[in-house]
Amino acid sequence: MNSREVISRLFTYKVDSMSTKQIMRGRPVDIANRIPRDDWDRAPWNRWTFQNVRQILPTVEVWRGQGNIWQLPQALRGLEKLSFINNAKKKLSIDQWLNTSYTDGFIVTHRGSIVYERYMNNMTERSLHLSQSVAKSIVASVAGILIARRLLDPNEAVAAYLPELRETAWSGATLQQVMDMTTGVRYVEDYEALDSDIALTDIASGWRLPRKRQPAPACVWDQILTLKDKVREHGELFQYRSIETDVMAHCMERVTQTPLAELISRELWSRLGCEESADFTVDSAGYPLACGGFSATLRDYARFGLMLLNNGIGNQQQIVPGEWLDDVFNCNPKIFGKPYTDGLPKGAYRNQFWVEDHKKHAFMARGVFGQLIYVNRDENLVAVKLSSWPEFLSVPRAIDTQIAIHTIAKYLNHA
Repeated sequence: MNSREVISRLFTYKVDSMSTKQIMRGRPVDIANRIPRDDWDRAPWNRWTFQNVRQILPTVEVWRGQGNIWQLPQALRGLEKLSFINNAKKKLSIDQWLNTSYTDGFIVTHRGSIVYERYMNNMTERSLHLSQSVAKSIVASVAGILIARRLLDPNEAVAAYLPELRETAWSGATLQQVMDMTTGVRYVEDYEALDSDIALTDIASGWRLPRKRQPAPACVWDQILTLKDKVREHGELFQYRSIETDVMAHCMERVTQTPLAELISRELWSRLGCEESADFTVDSAGYPLACGGFSATLRDYARFGLMLLNNGIGNQQQIVPGEWLDDVFNCNPKIFGKPYTDGLPKGAYRNQFWVEDHKKHAFMARGVFGQLIYVNRDENLVAVKLSSWPEFLSVPRAIDTQIAIHTIAKYLNHA
């Protein structure tokens, strides 16, 4: 067992044994209750930090604009006692599942109305919650808008938009391959390894402090330019690599000559009728972390999900092109293998969305530590779960979440 695994297990223990109510409490805050700067997103600290990112890292606003709020009707149902058999063959109620899965917020809409809404761990209706890689799908939806305007062409070489990439492993890769994460670029996404590429992204993005005697890029763009090794031909295989989203986002900034946060506000957030402005964490060059630095409220994530459910229509207007969202289901399950099939045996990945089952019409935006926007067009349902798991990834927890949501959908459609 390496040192990171030992630390991870200790943190997991602390989540269960330490009173998280003491984190960042006291005036002044006692030294024992302060957030360790380089472990701010780890357990148990993430129980507090995921709702307070602005107090940890520099951020930039994603303005909600001056428009009216998209009012969501309510048809509340008592789902707490609804039960299901989880991945471990144990019977759980929805209430038990929420209480044992480090839930911060959970909302379900059915046929356009909120049927269930729950806030936990001190989260409120106004709390912004870090979404981790859910951000990828939010940013990609704006890329879909730019594609419809022909500012971007998914079949064009990504180096046509960013000529600097001709000297990197992205040379010859198309924008669609970047969006589908099927390029052959070598990028190791090992969250626990201190020398992995994603660890360098944490430093480049400002999420971690530079380490002594270990060179690190000064910002995300600088890291992109260092990735020059290919491990396979472009298009051969899906491999999850967060930096691909940042390549896409830099293309978006380049063709619009607009900072990403302003672009997301103008094209998406201000048009959705959101209740609150969102924000992105930013690196030393002022670049918002497209692959995972976005925070918003539970209901505003639900509004985004409802827009996806309604084929791009939200707040009484077409926001994201329906044709581009339909293209999510033009996925290729043949290049989607392990370890991804452990949790999604019939899954695929397309346009920065996870497809739950390539034969159905359910897709997801997902992030580490248990972030999820689940959209099922067949069931006319959206579910959003914001969490602060002690683990980066947990296949059992992810499967339990899917089972719980399927149980809710079946109940609502047959009640």
